[in-house]
Amino acid sequence: MRWMRAVAVAAAMTASAAGTLPALAQDKMTVLLDWFVNPDHGPLYVAQEKGYFKDEGLAVEMIAPADPNDPPRLVAAGQGDIAVSYQPQLHLQVDAGLPVVRVGTLVATPLNTVIVLKDGPIKSIKDLKGKKVGFSVGGFEDALLGAMLEKHGLSLKDITLINVNFSLSPALFAGQVDAIVGGYRNFELNQMAIEKKEGRAFFPEEEGVPAYDELVFITAKNKVNDPRIGRFLNAVERGTQFLINHPDEAWGLFIKGRKDLDTELNKRAWKDSIARFAHSPRALDNARYERFAQFLKARGLIKTTPDVATYAVEVK
Repeated sequence: MRWMRAVAVAAAMTASAAGTLPALAQDKMTVLLDWFVNPDHGPLYVAQEKGYFKDEGLAVEMIAPADPNDPPRLVAAGQGDIAVSYQPQLHLQVDAGLPVVRVGTLVATPLNTVIVLKDGPIKSIKDLKGKKVGFSVGGFEDALLGAMLEKHGLSLKDITLINVNFSLSPALFAGQVDAIVGGYRNFELNQMAIEKKEGRAFFPEEEGVPAYDELVFITAKNKVNDPRIGRFLNAVERGTQFLINHPDEAWGLFIKGRKDLDTELNKRAWKDSIARFAHSPRALDNARYERFAQFLKARGLIKTTPDVATYAVEVK
């Protein structure tokens, strides 16, 4: 699970020929990604390549973080305009006092999963009893797995958790663990298929965990009324619509000038990500956020459940 990973530079355009009016300067925006560039960020790069940001008077640069934990803190400190983050992380950050607010959604479904080998003995979550489960990041993943187990009459005491750092699939392949939690359904499953070791996924939202937005756009509280944010979301929505309607052409735009992204894994992940993007990035389901906050509080991850309006807004 990647709970963890642009400053925009645009020159003012001048008159291209004598007698013509100079074009207006573009407003600069910095967007800090949650992780290295990958298909989860597809709508952003489609919007950029199609000129949708430019149409909104924006010059946007996306920056991948050196440390994936940095973007929310940097945005809160005014060292970036928008950060791509995670809804679960947002609740924890707000509970800790970080002055950030959700202003939009990029990926509107959970991506997190519990994964086992498809041809292995585990056919249901209840089969995890007495098994070893590998994880990368404690806290939320423990809570997620605990809730999934409880639906089947088990608890975390019925399994052995093993920290495999970020070697989730390798630990599963090597038999070091019987299952992994934290693998993304659009990446780990495809990586396993490429390596001819098919995986079986159990989805949290089908196993007792309230649905949530995997990737969200956040900004500092004092920037929530910045008019650039609404224009940014307009462009992202257009990018998403184009990607959904023209996935192959959009793929070409995504890898344009970024040939390092043109891999078999990314191609497969691209196809599996399309259905996950928020069709309306602005839209906010208050009840959904409240349910998830209650879930986190019940699992002991946050102390309070403040009014959703204090940390998530629907930009007009």
